[in-house]
Amino acid sequence: MGAVFRSAAALGVHAVLVTPRCADPLSRRSIRVSMGTVFQIPWTRINPWPAGLNVLQEAGYVVAGMTLGEGAITLDDLVTEEHERLALIFGTEGRGLTDRADRRLDRRVTIPMMHGVDSLNVAASSAVAFYATR
Repeated sequence: MGAVFRSAAALGVHAVLVTPRCADPLSRRSIRVSMGTVFQIPWTRINPWPAGLNVLQEAGYVVAGMTLGEGAITLDDLVTEEHERLALIFGTEGRGLTDRADRRLDRRVTIPMMHGVDSLNVAASSAVAFYATR
């Protein structure tokens, strides 16, 4: 979590929303890894998850989930769509997004990989996505 907050702060993300079961952004380790940026970026928990994504969509956000799933567009393609309000969703490392969360997405997005690498960890993929969509 700390690395996600650090990237979010460095790259101008307006807020971080976490799921009810997500690691605590205020844990000692998260604070240390984030270099204290968890105190600079507004954050809250989305509850209920994933039904709470509807609140973002009703407020005009395009909800884009980072996934290796079927029908995903590239991150570059998402950027060219020029969404005024964009919420990026990241799944857990290993398992990714749940089917319930995936069904609520407006866009499924992937970061193209080379050399047989199929994915990045959440900290790395969030940094790439934050930079590309800034």
